[in-house]
Amino acid sequence: MQVPFAKPKFFGGEAEALAEVIASGWVSQGPRVQAFENAFAARVGAEHAIATTNCTTALHLALYASGVGPGDEVIVPSLSFIATANAVWHCGATPVFADVEPLTYNLDPVAAERAITPRTKAIMPVHQIGLPADMDGFFAIGERHGVKIIEDAACAIGATYKGRPIGSLESPACFSLHPRKVITSGEGGMITTNDGALADRLRKLRQHAMDLSDLARHNAKDILFESYPERGWNTRMTDMQAALGLCQLQALDEIVAERKRQADRYTAALASIPLLEPPYEPGYAVRTWQSYAVRVSPSAPIDRTELMRRLLHDGVATRRGVMAIHHEPAYAGTDLLLPHTEAAARDSILLPLFPGLGDDAQDYVIERLGLHMMARAA
Repeated sequence: MQVPFAKPKFFGGEAEALAEVIASGWVSQGPRVQAFENAFAARVGAEHAIATTNCTTALHLALYASGVGPGDEVIVPSLSFIATANAVWHCGATPVFADVEPLTYNLDPVAAERAITPRTKAIMPVHQIGLPADMDGFFAIGERHGVKIIEDAACAIGATYKGRPIGSLESPACFSLHPRKVITSGEGGMITTNDGALADRLRKLRQHAMDLSDLARHNAKDILFESYPERGWNTRMTDMQAALGLCQLQALDEIVAERKRQADRYTAALASIPLLEPPYEPGYAVRTWQSYAVRVSPSAPIDRTELMRRLLHDGVATRRGVMAIHHEPAYAGTDLLLPHTEAAARDSILLPLFPGLGDDAQDYVIERLGLHMMARAA
């Protein structure tokens, strides 16, 4: 059997929605993007949503609009996809890596506060593979030290923190719409905020900072000329992407429910497989199960990479757990002591989990896991 690691699921109607956009003649950022933004904001309980090309540009714009620039520092987890650090670099600022909590793999508020210096402008916690971070802790730190909080919520559409949807909290949150995320528009990102002034500036910055959108100019009853009060970027989403995103957003509840069902099946099965630790479930949050991270015990006779190799030979695609950015050549050169990050990056494996993964395929993954771990344990 061949089991892919991830695969987006489409529920019908996407082709018709795209065809409608094409027939309209408006395929760049326009009415569908605006409709998608409105629907996204309503879904997460935010006042505003601003669409971008991807989550990296969303993070970059959110940081820049929050005042992050050259000479500043932003505290981030090293245990994250490299885009988290790159977005800080795009602002000309320096990412400062802090350790994660050993159970949740999310940025540790205590470690983050310890890393604050006079140059710290912001802290950017990541909702790791869809599990919300301890946001109350970060908001308290932000108030004590006068630093901004920006959420890397790439994997967290559909997650809740203490009953509140991620995207509705006090800080701007940045989501990914990549095919490996919870919902997809092919490529795409979204920033949510309750700050109207911030939202207005973000909408301008994503289109070269012009103060008049193409849609507003198209709908105007008189001749209007745009102006450019500051410099900006081109990070606009297309109406074709937005049409796909709208279809996916309508299926969000079904997608998250199916991900949870598969996660529960893995967790139940792992109780019978030695030396594999299932994900920790904190009581304060509901996660999206964007990925299912299993930790291979340090006492196991085969390590994480060898297990991945054996599963691949069986036809099961996996991925390493979340990367440690400070191990990558792009960010090498800093002597850091991040023991929980090191352990999580070394020992974690992500198992196949996605809507459309059949029970027979998941059972095959579980069977092969058990065969390799129990045979070696014996």
